[in-house]
Amino acid sequence: MTLLAVDIRNDHTTLGLLDDLTVTRRWRVSSDALRTSDEWAVLVRGLVGSHLPEIDGVVVSAAVPSVLHEWRETLVSEFAGTPHVVVGPGARTGLPVQVDNPREVGTDRICNAVALAAGTVPAIAVDFGLATTFDVVDAERRYVGGVIVPGVASSLEALGARGAQLRQVELVRPQTVVAKNTVAALQSGVVFGTASQVEGLVDRIIGELGAEPGSVRVVATGHWAQMVARECQCFTEQDLDLTLRGLAIVFARNRG
Repeated sequence: MTLLAVDIRNDHTTLGLLDDLTVTRRWRVSSDALRTSDEWAVLVRGLVGSHLPEIDGVVVSAAVPSVLHEWRETLVSEFAGTPHVVVGPGARTGLPVQVDNPREVGTDRICNAVALAAGTVPAIAVDFGLATTFDVVDAERRYVGGVIVPGVASSLEALGARGAQLRQVELVRPQTVVAKNTVAALQSGVVFGTASQVEGLVDRIIGELGAEPGSVRVVATGHWAQMVARECQCFTEQDLDLTLRGLAIVFARNRG
């Protein structure tokens, strides 16, 4: 079957077509809170194009309530009669969530954990988005919590906005850690600083799990993963489609 998976984050939305758990097409657009359901419908038709009649199901995860509201209307207007699942309270994930308040955990993070639990465990997902999130699945395939830190782009934007003599710069990897100018110094701090932070947190998480470092799968995902993950020694793999695959698993568990 062909599944349309929609991962709505605070800054961008990723749409993907999946055949089972294989992502065949992927698009990334802004999560404009002012975009109406009709505009989303036009956008989806333009992106998916000739594949639209092939879609057998739709699954949506949203971190932005206003965008989710419009997407619910889009599901009715554009996918009437097509099975769909909105990930949220009441959706069956098959994942034990062992945190103080499971409803507080973002659905994108739950989907990452669902995808992790389908593979080798224990495992950690590090998702490089607006925030950098760490989500942990233990050896019993339970979601046991995680960590949230400012993301690479938002850290750079915050420095540019608050620093009197700092400015917005392009987020690219500098040639050296020790910079010779302010732009490169900002880039070094964000890229190499984030890499060091990630390695330190992953090391601490593995220690709390009581696991041997080589026995824990550590997966890099998210928009900025390719830039930062290569500066880290802790990752066992990169999977930019981790959330989409988690969405597909949740869809299957709710639609049989």
